[in-house]
Amino acid sequence: MQASLEIDGGGGLTDRQKDVLNAALRLLVEEGDRLTMTAVARRASCSKETLYKWFGDRDGLLTATVQWQASKVRVAPVDRARIDLPSLTASLDGFASDWLSVISSETSIALNRVAIARAGSDGHGLGAIVLENGRIALARRLKPVLEAARDKGLLAFDDAETAFRSFFGLVARDVQIRLLLGDRLKLTEAEIGRDAALATRQFLALYGANDSRDEGRKHKHPSS
Repeated sequence: MQASLEIDGGGGLTDRQKDVLNAALRLLVEEGDRLTMTAVARRASCSKETLYKWFGDRDGLLTATVQWQASKVRVAPVDRARIDLPSLTASLDGFASDWLSVISSETSIALNRVAIARAGSDGHGLGAIVLENGRIALARRLKPVLEAARDKGLLAFDDAETAFRSFFGLVARDVQIRLLLGDRLKLTEAEIGRDAALATRQFLALYGANDSRDEGRKHKHPSS
């Protein structure tokens, strides 16, 4: 596999490369595991030689599509020296909102279904690609924010991975599994914003130190 593009955040891609990856994602929705380099080249109106030059092979292309999809989940930068409760809350809210938008999209549902279908019997390891460039990559982006907040006394936890998993669970709830199983759940932008804010408040109620814990409890949703 020779996916050599720097895609984290999408900044290393040209507009043409983004068009190709979007075409590949649309094909995944339509055709699932039958996606081929030939089909992507035809859909994106480019040559297979160009695809091989950019992505190396089919696995490289799949890796790039996962990275491109995951890059849509942003983590607002924070100043480690000046991070405070408002900036922490904004960063967590933004992450949660982006992630809910991504996992509820048709492209992510299709991509994850293909990965699950091939898990355990897939010699190419699409499941590992999705894990490494999706959930694990997102953890690498958010953990520094959590650790900076802990260093400033805003959060209290011993292990950043455990704290990240807690936040991830509060954001996802049962949404992703329901969508993967065919639930026609449609999240509006307003619902995504509400659920993201709720997950952030619940996380602060669990891991917040002093004022941030009180803030999370004070605004906790009555049904949670």
